[in-house]
Amino acid sequence: MRTVLVLAALLALLGAGCGGSGRAADGRTSVVAGFYPLAYAANETGNGRVDVTNLTPTGAEPHDVELSARDVERVRSADVVLLLGETFQPALTAAADGADGTVVDALSGPQLVDRDPHVWLDPVRYQRIVRRVAHALPAGDPEPLVRRLRTLDADFRRGLAHCDRHTIVTSHAAFGYLARRYGLQQVAITGLAPETEPSPQDLERVVREVERSGATTVFTERLVSPRLAETVARETGATTAVLDPIEGLTEQQADTDEDYVSLMRRNLAALRKALGCR
Repeated sequence: MRTVLVLAALLALLGAGCGGSGRAADGRTSVVAGFYPLAYAANETGNGRVDVTNLTPTGAEPHDVELSARDVERVRSADVVLLLGETFQPALTAAADGADGTVVDALSGPQLVDRDPHVWLDPVRYQRIVRRVAHALPAGDPEPLVRRLRTLDADFRRGLAHCDRHTIVTSHAAFGYLARRYGLQQVAITGLAPETEPSPQDLERVVREVERSGATTVFTERLVSPRLAETVARETGATTAVLDPIEGLTEQQADTDEDYVSLMRRNLAALRKALGCR
């Protein structure tokens, strides 16, 4: 009997150490997510039965994240790996090729427009990502979060229905899906990757577009230098305000328990003020 118990204990230990088993050592599903919106979706839909690691540290921009050897091992041994397409975080895509667990590409469902990966900023498209993440988790339930996202979408529709202006000037081209969903036009200072440095000609073009549109606000971001946005604001006589692409949390946001929904509501308030909505 003693021999049987010892063998059972050894087998349990071996099983806990293997990746892709569907369970972490404490019985929860181990999940590795490339950045905040995917980690949030897993935490909110996992029914308390997930152990989620966000590979993008607090205060970091996910486009810039490089994986350490420990990060790569986490990816390869996780039960579920969540990533956003092949090019958003190439290092994670490469590490996921050797993963033992289930690899979920959250973009394999929603169709991209102009190769833009920022689908989570559209609450309707984000619902599809939430469902896809939840279905990859053994105890996943997307419905509570989906209901909150439906309410958020309705609030955006009402809040942006009657505005004096419809052009949003953004630091980088992250808000295309949000703009299309709610009848706005985005003028972006830089492209899809915020680290791209625009040429003087590009900046001149943006200034002309801002002046032509009558926009009174240039939006900055919390995780990216506001230098270029402040330059455009100076040249056009506009003010600046924050529009958060919610690619990651700042330390202050994490400390005050801000989340995707609360930050999107802050975005709605900023948009209503900048666009003169009634």
